[in-house]
Amino acid sequence: MATAVAGGLALHKSGTGSTSPPAATGAAPKTPEIDRAARASGVDAVLAARAEAVKLNKPDQFLAAVNPANKALVARQRTLFANLRQFGFSSLRYERLQEQYDQAITDRYGPSTFVVAIAMTYQIRGIDPVPARTMLGYTFVQRPGNRWMLVSDTDLDRRLPRGSHQEAWDVGEVLVKRGARTLVVVEKDQARLATSLLAKAGSAVTAVSRSWPGGWTGAGVVIALDDKIVRGADYTLPKNAEDALAMATWVYRSLPGEVSGVGERTDSYVVINPRNRGKVDARTLAHEFTHVATAPYGPFAPRWLVEGAATWVEFLPMDGARDLAVGTYRQTVRTKYLAKAKALPPDATFFRDSVASYPLAWLAVDLIHERYGGTELVTLYQEMAALGQTQRERDRIMMEHLGITEAGLFRALKAAAAA
Repeated sequence: MATAVAGGLALHKSGTGSTSPPAATGAAPKTPEIDRAARASGVDAVLAARAEAVKLNKPDQFLAAVNPANKALVARQRTLFANLRQFGFSSLRYERLQEQYDQAITDRYGPSTFVVAIAMTYQIRGIDPVPARTMLGYTFVQRPGNRWMLVSDTDLDRRLPRGSHQEAWDVGEVLVKRGARTLVVVEKDQARLATSLLAKAGSAVTAVSRSWPGGWTGAGVVIALDDKIVRGADYTLPKNAEDALAMATWVYRSLPGEVSGVGERTDSYVVINPRNRGKVDARTLAHEFTHVATAPYGPFAPRWLVEGAATWVEFLPMDGARDLAVGTYRQTVRTKYLAKAKALPPDATFFRDSVASYPLAWLAVDLIHERYGGTELVTLYQEMAALGQTQRERDRIMMEHLGITEAGLFRALKAAAAA
């Protein structure tokens, strides 16, 4: 399953020379005139020092600007530092974005209050193909000498975009373990689970690299925490909580709202449903890593192609996994689901009727691969993902690559079953 959720803040970079406030949330604050350039310089210095502290393993420097009177904040930030150190960033920086006005927050902390959205740009060594971006929200107040103190790291949480916030390093003490082209994140005391998931993830990475016709040399991140909301995965939702095993959640090179409404995507990290953790095997991860492999193609492929391709790879022979009776399954899908269907599963209702949608999606991709070959399957996916925003575009792309529309593909499935 793949998911992505955009959100709501304005993300323009906070100006340093403006004398009037940017577009704001709520009424403008009743504060005395501030030297915005000096404030920007002071906060930027704090952010640069924190990024350097992570790189050089300097916890005191990371915590230097944190309000020492707020013991809970200090504890959270100390845990955050310890978590960040485990991930092995090849690059890390924090960038001040748009100031966010909230009179209630100003009333709480005083007239120098500065609430600002922060972009964290990072690249995990051996994992991220290009730098990725995620969001934070910080509240600062001024101290003597234009020094700025972090007084809250949660005031903006409810406004930050879902799917590009609440990272694995933000949700309590974690343990990070690496394998070849794999990285697993679990609770601090779950070393045995980490070892098990590393083995499964290794098999899954090998399977996708070998089986996906487009080739894949990337890496897989598996997040298996007790928290039910991590990144774009929300396992508090009833349907997700009951049925989903894992989700491939988008990783962004530009945040939602910066360049496009949905953001520019570069990769995916897999988040496991804590309720169904024991059901996840190498095939489950192969399914999700296929989403990871295809994430750079774009966000617009039809759901039947996205999930059908992932399920197709999941069902192929895998080292260490029992071979599935694919021929028998194909016939079951034809008689049990295709016979009742009137079209390929539409995007809008795909997950609502997932029991039938996934098998039908697999059957469609299976037929494409059998009749047109792996290269055509991949090039079709790439163009659909990049350009398939409308049914007209999808049919144009289908005609160009296969000589049939989506409706024609469904008729071909019916004809193959009848034969």
